[in-house]
Amino acid sequence: MDQVWGVRGRTVVRALRLLPPGAATIPGPARTRETACEGYRRALAAHQEVASPRRVDPGIAAAVERQTAAMRELSRRAFPEADVVVPDDAPTPFDATRSERRRQAEVSRAAALRRARAEKAGRPMAASQALENTA
Repeated sequence: MDQVWGVRGRTVVRALRLLPPGAATIPGPARTRETACEGYRRALAAHQEVASPRRVDPGIAAAVERQTAAMRELSRRAFPEADVVVPDDAPTPFDATRSERRRQAEVSRAAALRRARAEKAGRPMAASQALENTA
């Protein structure tokens, strides 16, 4: 692919060479502090000696705790049902809705099968009869 693309009059790409799969070399292992050179380790140690540890303002920490407690209280008031202990194996409202939809789908499927069988046998069946047979 030998096209020239330009940005503000400058040439950005002159050509692309597409390599077949697997032709690229796999890079070596990632450099970590353990595999880094000695100069990097010395510079890191010097920086850690000079850098001051983070200091937490007790007033800010107390304010954060008060705010967290207030938010929890507001949440408890807004969603009181969260205080109710529900057994782990109890169905959730989502599960109940899903079960009902599955039941309705199965009823509809059974009615469709009965109607298809009746039509195949040469006995036309009204939709209302198919639904009545499911109940």
